[in-house]
Amino acid sequence: MKSINYVILGDESVATEFGKKGTATDLTIYDKKEAELIRTWTVPTGFPEKIQVLFQAINMSEFVIFYVTKLDKFIGEQIVALDNLKKTQGILCHSYDVDRSKLLSMIKGTVVEQYKLVEQAALKVEIDAIEPIYKDGPTRIAIDHCFDVKGVGTVILGKVTQGKVKTYDNLKLMPKGADVMIKSIQMHDDQVDEAVSPARVGLSVKGITPNDVQRGDILCLQDSIQVGQDISLDFSKNVYFKDDIVENQMFQVNIGLQIRPAKIVSLKPFRLLLGKPAAFDKNDICVVLKPESQNLRIAGSGTIT
Repeated sequence: MKSINYVILGDESVATEFGKKGTATDLTIYDKKEAELIRTWTVPTGFPEKIQVLFQAINMSEFVIFYVTKLDKFIGEQIVALDNLKKTQGILCHSYDVDRSKLLSMIKGTVVEQYKLVEQAALKVEIDAIEPIYKDGPTRIAIDHCFDVKGVGTVILGKVTQGKVKTYDNLKLMPKGADVMIKSIQMHDDQVDEAVSPARVGLSVKGITPNDVQRGDILCLQDSIQVGQDISLDFSKNVYFKDDIVENQMFQVNIGLQIRPAKIVSLKPFRLLLGKPAAFDKNDICVVLKPESQNLRIAGSGTIT
């Protein structure tokens, strides 16, 4: 079974044209199964109120569907987010009342400039033409939801970001370090014995409860990922972020689906002390956020060194 995951930004109304609505929290997920392919679309419905959920939704996807129906500061924030996360693969579409020249000016010099610009009537055809991207490597599952199901126990929803997961696999929940056994796997409500990247899965697990899990936690093989609180970045400040960035200042950071409070320890080199441990790999992108800012809430980003 193959899988493709999209994020829908801009106007989310087009999501209903593509798939059936499923899980709905501050992230709303739509999916559709055709033959041996499952497509999933994630909408950051908690945005613009919460900047954090925008980054989580983007990180759940391989491809971007950017449907613009108005030009405002939140469209600008989404463009900056995509650029910071280096999301180079996407489709750009806009409604008839959007000034195309202004939109093209907004995306100039960003990764969004590389997206294929299409008319709305051709959007579904372009989406259907996208091929899945498999990422090899040790098993890695990024968790976005976890809850208890009566008669089943703890159920995890997430994406196999690399490798594959099989029934009865023994994995680690990171950064907590708890042992987890995979009892069963579902894809689009169908029971399967294994799922390969980039499958979206529902996992019935043994060894943990929902209280042990938070969004962004990683299921992986032992010793296959780093865990820490003191991290260094190859940091670059966003040119549109006007506030000062100084030592001992508090921010929030995004790594994958993880959100952590963080204090700047030093500027050169750029070091952060996280409020609690995070799981990461070298060269993962870490985005520095200031959710309370009245203007752009994205301070900058860098890869973990």
